[in-house]
This record gives sequence, structure tokens and C-alpha cells, in this order.
Amino acid sequence: MKIGVIGASGYTGQELLRILTHHPKVEIAYATSERFAGSAVDEVFPSFKGIIDLQFRKLSVPHIARDADFIFTALPHGQSMDVVAECIKKGKKVVDLSADFRLKDAALYERWYGKHSCPDLLSEAVYGLPEIYRDEIKKAQLVANPGCYPTGAILALTPLLEGGIIDPVSIIVDAKSGVSGAGRSPSMTNLFGEVAEGLKAYNVANHRHTPEMEQELSVRTGEGIHILFVPHLIPINRGILSTCYARTNGALSTAKASKAFQQRYGKEPFVRLVPSSTFPSTMEVRGSNYCDIGVMVDDSSGQIVVISAIDNLAKGASGQAVQNMNIMCGFPETMGLEQIPLVP
Repeated sequence: MKIGVIGASGYTGQELLRILTHHPKVEIAYATSERFAGSAVDEVFPSFKGIIDLQFRKLSVPHIARDADFIFTALPHGQSMDVVAECIKKGKKVVDLSADFRLKDAALYERWYGKHSCPDLLSEAVYGLPEIYRDEIKKAQLVANPGCYPTGAILALTPLLEGGIIDPVSIIVDAKSGVSGAGRSPSMTNLFGEVAEGLKAYNVANHRHTPEMEQELSVRTGEGIHILFVPHLIPINRGILSTCYARTNGALSTAKASKAFQQRYGKEPFVRLVPSSTFPSTMEVRGSNYCDIGVMVDDSSGQIVVISAIDNLAKGASGQAVQNMNIMCGFPETMGLEQIPLVP
């Protein structure tokens, strides 16, 4: 199957190219970059030398629709929607890695991101978290790939909310992300000298991934949920560690909480539950499509702590996008994603 990657020179686009080179059923046929159009992919990214023999091209939907059977859009928020709409009209299946189709409420999208030009497609897009929406993804033409922070938080909290184990008004998500989560475009706040040897919170209780988490967690309970979300920037390249806190509904042991996670995710290929009394690390998922989860109940406070770790560029973006493609196209779900984490 021939693949087109729109926006292939950003971090998520580069990661898509890396993962797709391992996929035995696909060929990368088209990769766009406005900045590097005309340059060879392995000239811009020497890591692809001898692996990808392709030039970056300017975006042309008619050309990419002609050359590609399946399309990934990895453009910035606000730039994907019109491109996706054109690809859909041409009958292509699309996984969009921006936020443009994640929120079902156009007014809510516009509050956080700006004007939406294709609100009619919001109801058609399937939220691309396979562990929850696998059956819907199988039938989808357009999948909205989840955000990185929401992926870690939603997977960590879903078994607790579905089982009525926690008080839904008590949820706090404290998450720490590597610098690549901010994208590849130069920014003063992401310079080495601004990030190295430091740790800082940003957009406290005011991050645009919050409504995405609340939308999906509300579906799990059937009632509106509001969470306190505090993201942090840490001086690593890739990875997200999400520590989620909530009050338990009555007496609960760590063993019983762990059983709820085992029942929910025991057969999932990319969710790994760490042994009791241990917790995940970003190092243990780096470069892979895994989400590792650990859980503990604090008897003295009646609080539960769930910690999840993902690679923000893999399970938090491009790996999950390929997982969605596999489901949409009838390939084995793990195909091309069997890489074990890079340690150290």
C-alpha cells in the first residue's frame, strides 16, 4: 500500500517515516515539506541514508491523492482541516495527527485553537485511541489521532472511571513531557540553555489538551468531567510521564485496583502493566509504541495514584497513528510496531 505523509519534516512526520520503513505492507510514496521541498529526505535527515530514496515535495492534494492509497497529515493545528477535507472528498482514508478533528464541539475547538472551517467532519472523525475505539476505527475513513498528554492520561484513568472506582470530581493529572512535544519549529522556550538542568510547569490548569481529556473521560462515565491538569517541561528529548491522582469510592486495595487494569488491558498489545510496587519510566518505553502503567492505593489518604509512561512521538503520536492505520486497513495491529524500547 502506498503511503503519503503530509508534513513529513516535523518531529511527528520524521517519526512516521522511521516507523513506516519497518512496515512490510507499505511503501512511502509521497512526503511533503514546504521548507525542504526539492531536497532529498536523507539529506535533511541523514539517519535515512540508504533507507529512504525520496525527495520532499510541496503539498498538492491532487498529486498525493494520485500517488498514495493512504494519507497521514502531520501539519500544525489549524492547517490540517482543509487538506483533510480535500483528501476525504477524493475517497482517501486519513489519519490526522493534529488537533483539528479531536474535539466534537466546534465551539470548544474554536475557543482553544481558532476558527474551524470543516465542522461537518467533526462528527465523522473517530477518536483514534485503539484500546477504546477499536471497532469504530475499523470502519472509519477519518481518524483523529489523540494528543500525547491525553493518550497517557486517558489510558491511566479509563479502568477506574468505567468501574466506578474513583470519584470523578477529584481527578488531578500531573504530567511531564520531553522537549520534542513542543514540535520542531524554533522557539526561545525550547532552546537548550532554557531547558537543560531545569523543570518547569506551564499552562497550569489552562492547557488545550484539557478539553480533549475531559471529552473522552466524560464518555467513560456518561457525565461531564472536569479535571485539574498541570503539564511540565523536562530536559529530555522524548517521553511523557503522567501521574494521576483521585479519591477512591470506598475502601480499595492496590490488588483490587490492579485487577481492574488487568481486566481492561490484559489482552492489549501495547499496554503493559508493571509489577506491583513498581512504577513505569519513560526510559522503558523510549522509541516504542508501549504505554506502561503502574497503580497504587494509599490507604491512609484514600487516594489512588496511577502512573503512565509513553514516548510522546510514538504511542503519543506517530506510533499510534500507524496502529490506527493497521486497524483501518485490516493489517495485524502490531505490524511495523514491534520495536522494543531503546535502553539506555
